[in-house]
Amino acid sequence: MEEAKRRSEEQSVEDRGLLHTWRGYSYSVTPERLPLPRPVLQVALGAHHGLLLLEGGQVYSFGALPWRQTQVPEHNPVLETALSGQCVLSVATGSHHCGAVTEDGGVHMWGDNTAGQCGLTGLTTVPNPTPLALLDSVPPQRVPVLELSCGERHTLALSSQREVWSWGATGSPVSRPHKMEQLAGRYVLQIACGGTHSLALVRCLGLSNVNRPPVDKCGQCHQLLYTMTDKEDHVIISDNHYCPLRGDHSQEPGSSESAPSLQTPPSDPVPPSTGGSDTTAPPTISKAEHLANREGLDPQSQGENGAAPGAVKTSQYPDKQEVSDYLRRLSNHSEPHGRKGLHTLLASSAGGSSINSLVVSCASAVGERVASTYESLSLRRMVNMYLPTGLSRTGGSDSPLEQDSGQAKKSCSTGDIQDEAGGPGRRLSLPGLLSQVSPRLLKKAGRPKTQVLALTPVGGACETQESLPSLHTEVWSWGQGQHGQLGHGEQQDRSKPQCIKSLTNKEVVRIAAGAQHSVALTAQCQVYSWGSNTSGQLGHMEQPSTIPRLAKLSEGIRVWDISAGDSHTLLLADGDCIQPILYYSGQQVSEGPEESLETQERERARPYTQQPVLLPFCMNLGYVSSVCAGGQRCAAVSDQKVMGYTASLHELASSERKYHCKLCTVKTQVIRPLLEQESVSSVLGQEAFALLQSLAGRFSVLCHLSGQHAASLSSNLRHRQDVSALLFPDHTELFVDCYQEYCSILGNFQVIGGFQTLTKPATDIFGKSPELLQRLTECSEESPTTTDLLVALFYLPTLHLQEYSRLLLKLATCFEENSVEYQRLHESGSRCEAANLQVKRKRKEAEYTLHFWKSFPGKMTDSLRKPHRRLVCESSNRALSLQNAGRFSVNWFILFSDALVHAQFSTHHVFPLATLWVEPITEDNSGIYGLKVITPEESFTLLATSPAEKAKWLRSINQAVEQALCGGGQDSSLTSSGSGSWEPPVSRTATYMFYKEGRLKEATYEGRWVAGKLHGRGVLKWPDGRIYSGEFSNGLEEGYGEYIAPNKTLHKNDLYQGYWKDGKMHGLGTYRYANGEVYEGSFQNGMRHGQGMLRTGKLNTSSPSVFIGQWVNDKKTGYGVFDDITKGEKYMGQWQEHQRQGTGVVVTQFGLYYEGAFKDNKMMGMGVLVSEDDTTFEGEFSDDWTLNGKGVLTMTNGDYLEASFHGEWGTGIKVAGSYYKPHLFDMDKDKTASMKLGRLCVCAEDKWQAVFQECWTELGCSGPGQGDTTKAWDNITEALTSSQQQVKDSPQTLSRSQSRTLESLESIPQHQGPTTMERYQAIHQYLIKACETPLHPLGRLLETLVAVYRMTYVGVGANRRLLRQAVNEIKSYLSRIFTIVRFLFPDLPEEGGQIPEPSSKTTENEEGSSQGLLESPKPVRVVSSSGLLLPVLLPRLYPPLFTLYALDKEKEDDVYWECVLRLNKQADLALLAFLGVQQKFWPVVTPDSTMAPGQRTQVLSTTKDTCFASAVETLQQISTTFTPSDKLQLIQLTFEEITQEVQALLQQDFLWSMDELFPVFLYVVLRARIRNLGSEVSLIEDLMDPCVQHGEHGIMFTTLKACYYQIQHEKIT
Repeated sequence: MEEAKRRSEEQSVEDRGLLHTWRGYSYSVTPERLPLPRPVLQVALGAHHGLLLLEGGQVYSFGALPWRQTQVPEHNPVLETALSGQCVLSVATGSHHCGAVTEDGGVHMWGDNTAGQCGLTGLTTVPNPTPLALLDSVPPQRVPVLELSCGERHTLALSSQREVWSWGATGSPVSRPHKMEQLAGRYVLQIACGGTHSLALVRCLGLSNVNRPPVDKCGQCHQLLYTMTDKEDHVIISDNHYCPLRGDHSQEPGSSESAPSLQTPPSDPVPPSTGGSDTTAPPTISKAEHLANREGLDPQSQGENGAAPGAVKTSQYPDKQEVSDYLRRLSNHSEPHGRKGLHTLLASSAGGSSINSLVVSCASAVGERVASTYESLSLRRMVNMYLPTGLSRTGGSDSPLEQDSGQAKKSCSTGDIQDEAGGPGRRLSLPGLLSQVSPRLLKKAGRPKTQVLALTPVGGACETQESLPSLHTEVWSWGQGQHGQLGHGEQQDRSKPQCIKSLTNKEVVRIAAGAQHSVALTAQCQVYSWGSNTSGQLGHMEQPSTIPRLAKLSEGIRVWDISAGDSHTLLLADGDCIQPILYYSGQQVSEGPEESLETQERERARPYTQQPVLLPFCMNLGYVSSVCAGGQRCAAVSDQKVMGYTASLHELASSERKYHCKLCTVKTQVIRPLLEQESVSSVLGQEAFALLQSLAGRFSVLCHLSGQHAASLSSNLRHRQDVSALLFPDHTELFVDCYQEYCSILGNFQVIGGFQTLTKPATDIFGKSPELLQRLTECSEESPTTTDLLVALFYLPTLHLQEYSRLLLKLATCFEENSVEYQRLHESGSRCEAANLQVKRKRKEAEYTLHFWKSFPGKMTDSLRKPHRRLVCESSNRALSLQNAGRFSVNWFILFSDALVHAQFSTHHVFPLATLWVEPITEDNSGIYGLKVITPEESFTLLATSPAEKAKWLRSINQAVEQALCGGGQDSSLTSSGSGSWEPPVSRTATYMFYKEGRLKEATYEGRWVAGKLHGRGVLKWPDGRIYSGEFSNGLEEGYGEYIAPNKTLHKNDLYQGYWKDGKMHGLGTYRYANGEVYEGSFQNGMRHGQGMLRTGKLNTSSPSVFIGQWVNDKKTGYGVFDDITKGEKYMGQWQEHQRQGTGVVVTQFGLYYEGAFKDNKMMGMGVLVSEDDTTFEGEFSDDWTLNGKGVLTMTNGDYLEASFHGEWGTGIKVAGSYYKPHLFDMDKDKTASMKLGRLCVCAEDKWQAVFQECWTELGCSGPGQGDTTKAWDNITEALTSSQQQVKDSPQTLSRSQSRTLESLESIPQHQGPTTMERYQAIHQYLIKACETPLHPLGRLLETLVAVYRMTYVGVGANRRLLRQAVNEIKSYLSRIFTIVRFLFPDLPEEGGQIPEPSSKTTENEEGSSQGLLESPKPVRVVSSSGLLLPVLLPRLYPPLFTLYALDKEKEDDVYWECVLRLNKQADLALLAFLGVQQKFWPVVTPDSTMAPGQRTQVLSTTKDTCFASAVETLQQISTTFTPSDKLQLIQLTFEEITQEVQALLQQDFLWSMDELFPVFLYVVLRARIRNLGSEVSLIEDLMDPCVQHGEHGIMFTTLKACYYQIQHEKIT
């Protein structure tokens, strides 16, 4: 409303929204102005009355209103008080009824209701506006309405869902509104009601709808929609399906092509249709393609075509006479200039071009069947199937205005062919693919195709803007058609909506319907009309016209609003000036009161217009914004003020309409003929022709966009005239981007000399004196060249940006500077002005570059001349030279928008600007003004002649480099008008191909650069297929990266993922070889070096194996484990250059165990071999499992043999020696033998030294403890940071807990002074978190140790004889990790050191403590590696370790378990008695968990598993813990549970003696039923902290151990 107030200051209410009414078109007519209190927004006219919508939503009626209860004067408008309080948005009138739509989408109807046209039942007349509800049935809800249209006896409504509702006499009277299901699913833009017919403007279906699965059967009768007849050399496919259930030609559901074939007399002018063409199809095929199917013609049409009215056709194919007549008509309707023959004419049809393309493609695919092809051969689908993306071959109504009737009868437009061939009854002739193919067809199909670009965008970027009006529209019609008002080429009635095919792709933007005729307005401001023409209301002389034809208007008249009355049509158009003009088409009407029915017969004898005539009084009305016709009346709404806002708005709209029409004319009369010229492709060459096609496509986009904008502006003038509704300010960037893209392609075409090359084909088309081009360019020169005219014509759209700027800024001045409207318009206008300057600069650059190429030596032009390349400056004036150049050398430097070229004689070198750095050399007194140029492969110095010249070149090069980095050449130059220091960044992203000899020759790099060096992240690709993707530093690979190297022999790739240094693999990484091997571990200088694991082959290959251990210079050297899966052997020992060398252990899947010396990859020297049955040999070996020399063979019974042995174990062995039988009192030989094992294997401290060395190296130390602690912490921080960054860059993401862990590791536990318990706990917590993530060096160390441990002792390595080695290995881990921890925390006491407990002692059984404490006056915590690290390490190693314990204790545990099972069969009291538990400890009652709290149950003689139940449950949990400290803690809790129960039983304090305690604890152990108790006991004994062995925990553990042995030897009697 503020905007309305501002406009009212400039333009009073009396000057806006004025209503003028009149009748007829004679010079004596004077419009009558109706006095109204407010401006009129809309007027609607009925047969003898009218409705007015005023500003504020008030509705007035005038004229004859017989339905009102009180009569009023006809000429005085009266207010419809029933609508007071309602904000009405639009009104509509029928012949004798009215309707209004309110702001909330409600409908009010009143007037005559005899046919139900008001939608109200039970009333023949509705005196006052009455609400009418449109109810959707599913679910029942009110449907809001956007628009109403009223006819003679029916009404249409357009809902907010863009669905059409109807009521009244639309055939059989329908009194209640109902939805028109035939239009459901389509987007309806506008509706119009005629006397007895209806029209709807519908948006075309997009490509997504066209490409849906084909429908091959009729939805009604279920017969095939398509039939195929296989002829000798072609296949005829017909979709001439007639549905007897529907009574009309079947259509594909949802298709816009439901009308029957359009059959018109040859003399009827058909509106032109344009489209791309394909000129390569054989003429015979084209003729067959265009033969119209005569079946279904009405008698009138047949008579007009010369056929005998009584003739009946028996064949659905044309006979010989029809073909001859058809071809003769085609030859008689050639173009006036004779430049297009039959072949070109046929190919110009949109449908024909697509079918011809299909014919050629089908003929080339002779071996393929077309079963799935012919099902989907509706014309619409084929047209879109063969389109380039976003473009259509079917053009809009792009032809010029039609000539007069006589000329039209002599010439045949391409639309004639299209319409006749476009009906459902057309037949498509294809080369026979199901039988044989004619050689003639194959020969012609093999011709090279001439590409023709479509010039109408379909579903392009512009159309995706929902707020812009759609130009891809269709007009649908239904109702009575006896006067041809339905436009289907016949005079039949149609009860269901059907598309008027001849208006498809004509870009219809507005429709209107009179009593017996229809009118359509296109975006090109052309008017199509059809129907009754008895009074000349169609604007042409055809009577009647059953298909749409162009109204005859003078050239330059652009219509932008239409309305139709009973027998006249009113047009609102642009003329020579900005002010709109009015045209009238129809019968002259006498002055004075309207005629009665008796005297209307005399009206028909009155004169009428031959074509639309100008109404002379229109210039006195001011700025007319809309027109209306109804009955015999006309009305116009205008604004009187000729300056200010209204004038500016009209000027903007008029300018856009004129511009759009001009673009359409250029497109159809210049661009399309050029593209259709056969010689253009060969003359221009492939590159230039592709650019011309792109240019034509972008031109079409601009044309389409301007059409949308013009339609939007016209609509805004007709309705609100609201500046906030202008679309351009909101879509300025869309418009500017389209113009800039067009200008870029145009400049590219100009630079390569496209217009000079195009001159000859243009001359062939337009002649040597092209008046058409001169007229379109409005050139004032006397004799301009064709080249200059083409350039001017193609640059024509770019001039319109300045017009946008001028008009928008002019419109902005109508508002105050601080208003929102001013800012919006001014910003948009300024953006257009800036874009205009950019476009002008682009044109200047293109012309400058073109001039340069004309003078450039021809030999280098071909290689240097690129479409996108623009000249910046060059040194032909010797202003720049090369330092240290030869005396007679010629050095010419040319700076382009994308490269610096150094030309010498006949050679040249190109330096891309994206990888070029220039630095000024500091000037001294030597008078040298130099510039240092750095490129990836060479650097050189340029010398300028003066400081000014040096500054000029420095600025130009830097500016060009900056622009090249911003996105490419000339596009970026548009933003370079500002003055400032042009210093492109030293670090940048660019692509470069290396050309010099070296490892990077012909490699392409894309990524980050710094001063000519590869630095940062990038991708390097070699021509042989090698690819590196990752980090670079100073020109070399450094940091994390991936490397792919093709293996030509295996035709697969090697893949490395890991770290690099100085261009070589260095650090942790994974290398996947093409042969299937995978190496994971450390690299150094491109070789495997350090700890690593190599997997060879797979389980189904010949030699699968896994090695994990130390590598030196790409060879296995040091300690390692080799698992030969095929042999079932595992080696654990020393290696030297891929061979087993030194001491080692071998275990096999058959139970063999060997430890001893190896040499040259064989068992050689002293060794011990133990078989599965414990037979042991200790002596000399010479090969794998081959005994050779002295040794001792010990049997399982203790007998042994000392001798010389020769032979392989498991086969016959030669023996020479003595056999010994030991005495009965000798010790157990098995135990002695097992104690010997481990002496000849690798010491635990010597294992995995490389793993620990890598950790020390990562901390910055050369060896254990040899480094600085502060530097070590810095390295840890750096490793965490880089690892986090690497994780961020990788697709895998960290979990929330891992992220929290990393955040907690960012803080280092700081401390000064002696270590306290609080400090100890902080260190303990830090170690737990550090070991949780492999990104921390300690976490990575732990992860590697777990991997090697499992690799060693899982699978074949699960051998009971390896238990001692496994335990010692864990102890070695603990001591070596503890060394690292003490290095990081130097204040931590050494092994066995003590830390005083705080004075306020917490409970001894604190959660997380690692060992029990002995009571002492001064409690202390003993620091040990096991106490600090075992809780972190052992849970990860527990499964393989406990498996070894279970295997070692298998026999003892079996004996123990058998005894447990037997004893547990006893009841509680019996077992207590058997074990010797004193009766005072026997519980009489025990707590019962099933009863209420506190209740107890009596222990009976049969009670089982109830005594000491809580202690039993506690002890059972020992199998769920990992560390010895946790297991000892549970044993202690078990004792406490027993003590508490006994104390409750005795009801006094009690001190145990071992004699009393042991039987009770033995009972608890038996009842706990711990399966592998022997393994648990051994694990605790081996790994428990030494400091607790003699304390309380030690005593309790000894008791448990004694129970275990007691149970094994228990005798059950």
